[in-house]
Amino acid sequence: MFASIDDIRILETQPYDAVVPVTSTYALVERSARLWGARPALTFLEHGERDTPVRTVDYATLLANVRRAANLFRALGVGPDEAVAILAPNLPEAHYALWGAEIAGRACPINHLLNVAHIAALLKAANAKVLVALGPNPELDIWSKVAALQRAGVTQVLQIAVERAGIEGAGDGAAAGAGEGTQLFQRALAAQPDQLTFDPALTRGRIAACYHTGGTTGAPKLALHTHGNQVHTSWFAPRYYGFDEHTVEINGFPLFHVAGAFVYGLSCLAVGAQQILPALTGMRNTTFVRNYWHHCERFGVTALAGVPTVLAALMNVPRGSADISTVRIALTGGSPLPTELADQFEAHTGLPVRNILGMTESAGLLSIGPLHAPRVSGSTGLRLPYSEIKAVRVNAGEPDFSQPCAADETGIIVARGPHVSPGYTDAQRNAGIFTADGWLISGDLGHVDAAGNIFVTGRAKDVIIRGAHNIDPGMVEEAFLAHPDVSMCAVVGEPDAYAGELPVAFITLKPGANADTAEILAAVAPHIAERPAVPKRVTVIDAMPMTAIGKIYKPALRLRAIETKLGEMLMPLAGSTVRVQGHDDGGVLSAVLHLVSAQDQSKLEDDVRKLLGGIALRYTFKRES
Repeated sequence: MFASIDDIRILETQPYDAVVPVTSTYALVERSARLWGARPALTFLEHGERDTPVRTVDYATLLANVRRAANLFRALGVGPDEAVAILAPNLPEAHYALWGAEIAGRACPINHLLNVAHIAALLKAANAKVLVALGPNPELDIWSKVAALQRAGVTQVLQIAVERAGIEGAGDGAAAGAGEGTQLFQRALAAQPDQLTFDPALTRGRIAACYHTGGTTGAPKLALHTHGNQVHTSWFAPRYYGFDEHTVEINGFPLFHVAGAFVYGLSCLAVGAQQILPALTGMRNTTFVRNYWHHCERFGVTALAGVPTVLAALMNVPRGSADISTVRIALTGGSPLPTELADQFEAHTGLPVRNILGMTESAGLLSIGPLHAPRVSGSTGLRLPYSEIKAVRVNAGEPDFSQPCAADETGIIVARGPHVSPGYTDAQRNAGIFTADGWLISGDLGHVDAAGNIFVTGRAKDVIIRGAHNIDPGMVEEAFLAHPDVSMCAVVGEPDAYAGELPVAFITLKPGANADTAEILAAVAPHIAERPAVPKRVTVIDAMPMTAIGKIYKPALRLRAIETKLGEMLMPLAGSTVRVQGHDDGGVLSAVLHLVSAQDQSKLEDDVRKLLGGIALRYTFKRES
């Protein structure tokens, strides 16, 4: 187990192949089945109630079904350069498909919340030959999109029927609503032998998967993963977490996200640990969340995993009589972890919190805070073994690798190592992210201290620029989270004709809180280190806009701030209103401004352009009468 950078450096004196003896995700699962075949690997909960029936898959069964899936995909014509796309939640059949696809060819798990056009574009970009999708289900409707995808050209579809514990043959029914070329996944799987019928010729460098990243609209952006990338993060993560074959972890992340698949998924499979999969909708299942602590007691959970907003939500879930003495650690990442939130969670639960930094382009992990070392406030932990992480200075808006930052000096975080992706399926997208000599440019602002602790202070694109002054929103958010009535906070830039941007805060309140925004701002402002960073306005909202894994979706708040500002500007003009519609277009905020005005439209548009000229926004006008 790791506790310091010295532990990592000592390990690195050994040859890599001696430390990491497996070369593919298949070899990793095969090894675990050999060592812990009878131990539970996956336990799927049918629903969120305390007495929910469960379905448990041991390691021997997992391996057998992964092999069957690989045979099935190869029989359907999937080769090393072709993909199996997966539209399914985190349930056992999705694991069979994911790891089996990486043997036969490539896996491409896709966010089922995306629209049909975007999914179709991802299928094409991934060169997907087969689609595995969850069948008709009242709890999670994915299947309605499949018919449209079939019309768009998907010819081979495997339908997952949700099996129920104790119901013999629940997965043997007909594929309801299926188009031509559809088979039932469970039935097709059962027809295959439980040993591989072909030599997959797997190596560390063989492409295992393509994972989509970036915005939810625009051209597809798929990061390639090699088997070596995924093995590297999954092999080493347990040494930071303190995981072994006795670990029981709640994995509420979807498999289309690297956290669900590798950070908390394959890393558990690497050491014989058990994963609890909370129903079809994961941590979006409100019943499961309401009974969270009782599920911890029922299954003897030892590790929790969730983004910071999940930790905030769990502090509002009554523990009641639940005994959670088995739980040893709460792991978090995916977005910055405010120190105040970590302190509050530890005080509230008595559980140590450890932070993680990762990217899709690094198979999910760059650094981890070790369990066996004190938590360093604000840090995302130590780098992975056999890797490099540093901050470099910015020159003309670009990272300058010839100017590495000194210890504690802020710059752009960059990384290199066996976990870094070889690039995107579309190599033209590599510019500005991947360098020719293997560096990954994270886009995160931060620094590395003398002890090797990595700190992320914000996303480069999240920095609010007020005049020539850069404001870190994370610093302001921490001040709000220290207020006893504030549950969540997000600070974004609002357009200003003079300053370019001004900070504004959106907050949600804890149950029963009744302080107004003026009182909260008056209490928080003295704790914000610099006066220009004090928000111009504070807005209470019922719920934060979230991504599929529970990260705060700041583009939606930026658009709301723009709409508020434009509304203020148009208020003196009788008959003038504005409505803003927009999205995150591959990392660039785009908006359509719907203007309704009795005034001169040309002058009005000029005024709007002047206001929005100082912010990073791609926008168009739409006139309405």
